[in-house]
Amino acid sequence: MSLPEQTQRILVAEDDAAIRQALDRILTFEGYEVITANDGAAALELIKDEQPTAILLDVMMPFVDGLAVCRKLRQRGYRTPVLMLTARNEVRDRVAGLDAGADDYHSQPFELEELLARVRALLRRVDDGGADKLQAGPFTLDVPRRLVSGPSGDIDLTRTEFAILELLMRNEGIVLERSVMYDRIWGYDFGDSSRSLDVHIGYLRRKLEADGTPRIIETVRGIGFVLRVEG
Repeated sequence: MSLPEQTQRILVAEDDAAIRQALDRILTFEGYEVITANDGAAALELIKDEQPTAILLDVMMPFVDGLAVCRKLRQRGYRTPVLMLTARNEVRDRVAGLDAGADDYHSQPFELEELLARVRALLRRVDDGGADKLQAGPFTLDVPRRLVSGPSGDIDLTRTEFAILELLMRNEGIVLERSVMYDRIWGYDFGDSSRSLDVHIGYLRRKLEADGTPRIIETVRGIGFVLRVEG
């Protein structure tokens, strides 16, 4: 089955009927076409037959769990963005989901606004044609060429600064916890005592704001960071 170019079809794979039905109603109300599965095996069949634009995937499901579903998708060459949903919130659980090929990881219970923001972030990756180029306000990030440009031209970033900016731009408007950022940038959590992330964010801000450009990377005290561009 082929999809019209602009169709945004979301697969919700969740074995808890109440959560599955709630997500179905919420996403449908937001204007998305929603298809649902109550186990991993059914999800794999629907992905093959219905070609969803994005996937919300529960980790703990019968027959085939969410991690196995995600790994199978990537092994079969599917690039469909995946948001893992789980009640588990340990660092090792988030790492397992990301290592399985998920694009994002969100713990339950979740706030509605944040969940919808994460869904929009997933869909932006599709709209960007694979997200080789990202735009946030006056800044453009060219992923394959590892270039960043702003109002005054190219901006020289270190590899770590580039990775931080890319992560924030791919999740524009979403507050990213420090532990998640450590996982995604360095591969593990340095712990609460480390200031490595703050130091790199400080350097990055100075470079982005060197010509007087307003700040787009905000600190959310006690949680992490968020990239916001004023409308």
